[in-house]
Parts: sequence; C-alpha cells; structure tokens
Amino acid sequence: MTVPDPTSRDADPVFALHRGGKIEVVSSVPVTSREDLSKAYTPGVARVCTAIAQDRDLVYDYTWKSHTVAVVTDGTAVLGLGNIGPEAALPVMEGKALLFKEFGGIDAVPICLDVTDVDALVDTIARLAPAFGGINLEDISAPRCFEVERRLQGRLDIPVFHDDQHGTAIVVLAALRNAARLTGRKLSDLRVVVSGAGAAGIAVSRMILEAGIGDLAIADSKGIVHAGREDLTEEKRLLAGISNKGGLTGTFLEALVGADVFVGLSAGTIPVEAVRTMAPDCIIFAMANPEPEIHPDVAHSVGARVVATGRSDFPNQINNVLAFPGVFKGAMEVRATRITEHMKLVASEALAEVVGEDLAEDCVIPSVFDPRVAPAVAAAVAVAAREDGVARL
Repeated sequence: MTVPDPTSRDADPVFALHRGGKIEVVSSVPVTSREDLSKAYTPGVARVCTAIAQDRDLVYDYTWKSHTVAVVTDGTAVLGLGNIGPEAALPVMEGKALLFKEFGGIDAVPICLDVTDVDALVDTIARLAPAFGGINLEDISAPRCFEVERRLQGRLDIPVFHDDQHGTAIVVLAALRNAARLTGRKLSDLRVVVSGAGAAGIAVSRMILEAGIGDLAIADSKGIVHAGREDLTEEKRLLAGISNKGGLTGTFLEALVGADVFVGLSAGTIPVEAVRTMAPDCIIFAMANPEPEIHPDVAHSVGARVVATGRSDFPNQINNVLAFPGVFKGAMEVRATRITEHMKLVASEALAEVVGEDLAEDCVIPSVFDPRVAPAVAAAVAVAAREDGVARL
C-alpha cells in the first residue's frame, strides 16, 4: 500500500479525522475546589484504597474497573496489513476503543505492546490486568494468538476475548442462521467450505460446527485440512478431527462442488465458474478486505441467493462491532470470570433474532447502527453467564 506524501495527507479526510487521535480521557467528577480535590485525591482517596485493600472486590464499585476494557495488540497481524508493529497498530486499537464506547457504552484503553514472545506477552498482559474488567486481544498473529488467549484466561479472573477469532465467529454464525432460514434450510442441512485457516477461519469453523452445521471443510494455502496431512499445526490437527466428514482432499475450489455455503477469510478469490458448481440458492460470505473474494453482483448473477461481505458499502456487512460491545457489556454487567462457548453461541442467536421480520436477501444481519444490537447481545450473554456459573453478580 502506497503511503501518501505529506501534502496529500493534509488533504485526505481520513488523515484529518485521525489527527491527534480518536479518543481521549475525560473526568467523570468535578475538581473545582479544595474540597473536591481532597476527596478525589489525597487525603480522601486513601480511605477508598484502604477499603479495597481489605476487600478486593470493592475495586469494581469504586474505580473504573467494572466498565473498562484493555484493547491489547502486539502489532503482528493488523487488519490485512500483517506484522506492522505496535506503533502502526495504534490507530486500529484507538478505533476499537472508540467502537466499544459508541456501541456498548464501555470505556476502553488501547495498549500496543513492543513484545512478541508468547511468554513475555502473556506475562505483560497479566501484569496490566488488575486495572481492567476485561481484556480484548486484537491483531495477534496465529497460531500464537490461540496460546496467548488460553494462557491468559487460565491465569486471570476477568473475561479474555480474542475478537479476531470469536467476534468474527459470532457474527458469521448469526448471518448463517438467517441465511439458512431465508432459503428454507436448517444448519444441519448445510455443507460449508471455509477458505482461510488462520485465527478467524478456525474460530468460525469451530463455532458453526458447535452450532450443528451439517458438514464443514476448511482450507489453508496448501488445500483442505484433513487428518492425513502431516504439516498441520496443533489447532488445525484438532479441527481436522471434528470436521470434513466427507474426507475431502485437494483445493477449496474442488470442495466447493455441491457446497451450500462458502465462507471466505483469506485474501484469495473465487472464480465465477466455481460458484456455478455450488448447490442451488448457495450462500456466499466473501469477507476479504478491501476486495471481496468475488463481487456480490457477480455472485448473485451465477446463482448465489445470499451474499455477505466485510464492507459497509454492500448489504449484509459482517462486522465484529455487532458482537464485541454487547459480549463485553453482558459479561461485565454480571462480573463474569470468563466468556464461555455457551455465551458466544447465545450472543450469535440474539444477534440473528434482531433481524426478525426484516429478513431478506439483503438483510440477514442487522446494521451496525441498529440500536437494538448491543442490548440484545448483552442481555443474552448475561443470562448465559449465570447459567454457566461464571457470573459473580
């Protein structure tokens, strides 16, 4: 990607919006007198500190912890830009913090760490955790991201959520539920092909398998993931054991023959001829950015009934902002110690139900600006947390 020169940057409205950053810290109490100062800081604050020292849970009542998330990255897998480092990742983390506030009413702090070693990364995040009510991991490369999340959740008693994995999976499953309903099918009727076996591809595959999809095959750059391959990572090997009932091998294009659903989570493309080989009324989720694996108009012209992308200028945008604000809001309202698989599944169900009677080929997922989304997801997540025994309220 070409970097604009300083002159063109000054004229670019995107750069203008980002100048000085997109978020700020604002006081929530007045400090206009000596009395205000003495209560907000010393000596009054010492009484609050002493109370928390005696009962650690009071930190949720008398600090920002109950409503604040750390958005953490090491800059190794930023958007589609790759390993660009922590400084270059900061605009994205600021943006994520902005979305937390705008769509979920949650305060969030962007934290870009200059460390990529898994042990050091986990230790650093864990040492920062006492100040926050949740950890949103972002743009950490696979397969490291799986281990980082697992180890942090085992070490901490607050929700840890890798949005590239689980946010994507929640929204894809919600859209898939509605696409199946629109086309008169059940999830159990569908055969899915996923292109891309990174963090998002593996998480999406796991979640839709858990939801009861008929069959699923996932492909990486070397072809379909199957138990006979000897070059699989641990995550892919585990996935091979629960997917691909048909024993498919070869490329994802070969697997598309007769498939009901294509889920694109890589930078590849789908030839028009491949879509023609899919089942009637097929479903295409072409989520590569900035260019989808196939243009929606082209996909529709050769038989696709429902097409979704990751872009806001096409219908059916698969956008993680439909998931993570509500997931964290619900989890933090009940002080959940973690986010369970059940909580993710009900988040997806709640998101799908928001569409309701508006279901149509160009509306299988709500708009990101639909004010019903975050409350619906949060309410479902809070109930599920209590059912799973991870809620403290």
